[in-house]
Amino acid sequence: MFKFGVDTFIWSEDFSRKDIYLIEKAKTLGFEVLDISIAHPEKFPTDKVADKLRQVGIEVVTTTTLNKNTNLISPDKKIRKNGIDSLKKLIDINIAIGSKILGGVNYAAWGYLTGKPRTKDEWAFSVDAMRQVCLYTKGKSDMIIAVEPVNRFETHFLNIAQDAVTYCKDIATGNIKVHLDTFHMIREELGFKDAVYTCGKEYLGYIHVCENNRGIPGTGLVPWKEFFISLKEIGYAGPLVIESFDPSFEELNRLCAIWRKFAESGEELAIKGLKNLKEIEKKLK
Repeated sequence: MFKFGVDTFIWSEDFSRKDIYLIEKAKTLGFEVLDISIAHPEKFPTDKVADKLRQVGIEVVTTTTLNKNTNLISPDKKIRKNGIDSLKKLIDINIAIGSKILGGVNYAAWGYLTGKPRTKDEWAFSVDAMRQVCLYTKGKSDMIIAVEPVNRFETHFLNIAQDAVTYCKDIATGNIKVHLDTFHMIREELGFKDAVYTCGKEYLGYIHVCENNRGIPGTGLVPWKEFFISLKEIGYAGPLVIESFDPSFEELNRLCAIWRKFAESGEELAIKGLKNLKEIEKKLK
C-alpha cells in the first residue's frame, strides 16, 4: 500500500501560523502524510507546528525552493553562502518537527534561467554547496535531502532523473536522493518506468503525484498504472503527495503559469485526486 499525502500549497501559498490547522485537516481528509512547503524558514512557526504534529499524529515532510538571494549556482560566493545557511536552517526545522525529508528545488534558484545550458561551474558550485548541507545534516539526523528535477521553463539545472542521480552520486554523502514529480516527468522524461528505474530504490527518495496539467490526479495524461507498477517493482516505500496551486496565488502562479481553476477549490482537487489514485492502486492487485 502506498502512503498518499497532500501539500500545503493546496490551501496556502506561504505557510505560517494561521495555517497550522491544515495539519489536522489533512489527516481528517484521509491523507497519511502532510508536505509543508516552507518559503520563509526565518518566519516558520517551528514550535507551534511541532506541537500540533505531535497532537494529530500525521507523518510530515517539507519542501522548499531557493531564490535569487539563496541561489546555489550563482557566480556570487556570498549568495551561495546565503543558500547554504538557509538550507541549514531548514534542516534544523525539519529535525525539530520530526520530518525525514526535505525536497523541492533546493539546488538552485527556482525560476532562474541563464538562457543557456547548465555549465561546469554551476554544477561545481551547487555540488560543493549541497555537500556542505548534506554533511551538516548527517551530523544531526538520518533525514534525507531530495532534489527535484523540474521542467525546462523553471530551471536549466536539473530537468531529468538521470541528471539528478548523477548529482547525488557526485555529492556522495549517502543522504541525498531524488524527488520525482509526475507533472515535470511528463514533460522531460522519455518514459515513467525508465525514470523510476534510473533512480532505483537507492536514489528515489520522494514523489509528488500531480496530473500533467496540475489538475485532479487521475483525470489526465499521466500513465498512473505504469508509474505505480514501476514503484512497486523497485520497492519504493516513501510518500506520494498531491501538489497543486490555487489561481488566487500570486508569486506561485507566475512561476508555475497557473491561470485557471482545475476544481472548485484546491481541497476538492486533493480529495478527488486521492480517491482516483487509491482506485488505480487497487486495480494493480
